[in-house]
Amino acid sequence: MLQKIMQLYIPAFIKKKKLKELFRLTADAFQSELPELRGFSFAECLSEYALFTKEQAEGCLKSGSLQEEIKLRLYQNSYLLGRNLRKCLHIKTWEEAAAALKVIYKLIGIDFQYDRQGEIIIQQCFFSKYYSGEVCKLISSLDEGLAAGLSGGGRLCFKQRITEGDSCCKGYFSGGL
Repeated sequence: MLQKIMQLYIPAFIKKKKLKELFRLTADAFQSELPELRGFSFAECLSEYALFTKEQAEGCLKSGSLQEEIKLRLYQNSYLLGRNLRKCLHIKTWEEAAAALKVIYKLIGIDFQYDRQGEIIIQQCFFSKYYSGEVCKLISSLDEGLAAGLSGGGRLCFKQRITEGDSCCKGYFSGGL
């Protein structure tokens, strides 16, 4: 029932609270200070998040030394977020996990579509105007962790990305519930 309500309406203060949570777990993964967000609207926070993740990822990619460690922390932190959401929303099936993921992505400007075979397509992505292909690959560890947490251990993989010049992102999801 809660999932059905989420598909219809999520109050702005809840959206902003969850985005700030995502901001915190991302800053933690990069071992970076969280920028000041007080007084920002949800849309402003989302733009700040895109800029923050872009800058952090680009810094990581330049140094090259901690990429795998940061990817692991991004995955682990977002896995915990997804697992908590799975418990909160009483997710029991892949379809419920995918529906929750679709709602979450819609909130942050990602058009996430899926089918029963686990194929996913993203036609539009808010972050594609900020990220390069390499930044997207690094930051998608968040997507992988969130999907795994929501689904009880499933695996999300991308085969193509908008940020690499493709018309859409394509991938698949396997395992889990």
